[in-house]
Amino acid sequence: MRKEDKNLVISQIADNINEYPHFYLIDMAAMNAADTSALRKECFDAGIKLMLVKNTLLHKALENATGDFEPLYDTLKGTTAVMFCNIANVPARLLKEKVKAGVPSLKGAFAEDGIYVGADQLEALASLKSKEEVIADILTLLQSPAKNLVSALQSGANNIHGVLKTLSERPE
Repeated sequence: MRKEDKNLVISQIADNINEYPHFYLIDMAAMNAADTSALRKECFDAGIKLMLVKNTLLHKALENATGDFEPLYDTLKGTTAVMFCNIANVPARLLKEKVKAGVPSLKGAFAEDGIYVGADQLEALASLKSKEEVIADILTLLQSPAKNLVSALQSGANNIHGVLKTLSERPE
């Protein structure tokens, strides 16, 4: 590969790193062509950009990108593919289903401004909540006291109405 081509690939990878807020490094070495094709299709359907890269080019792209990705440098051995995404937990959930068969394995990830290294971090990454999920949880928590208040007021009105009705029907 010529130096100009390498520089172009490095800049493309660095642009993807800067464009997408989250990325995962996975090892796809043990996957056959059919499994790789199926994984690519599932990634496309989930909104994940999957890219097979050379480790040296990815290392240079990580150095050129904004952010400190030094803990991920040690994971750049063997065959590496990068999964770029906008929602942090989507690739982890996809990988969690696939890893049951043993491949692909997680090397490392940059998600929610944190760096995760090793396949044992997959469970933690899958349990991360997306921005939309956190907002929904906050809205639920904010609505709960209001719902309780409305419910208490309605039940109180029913109780008062029942007491007044009983008193009015009582013989004197």
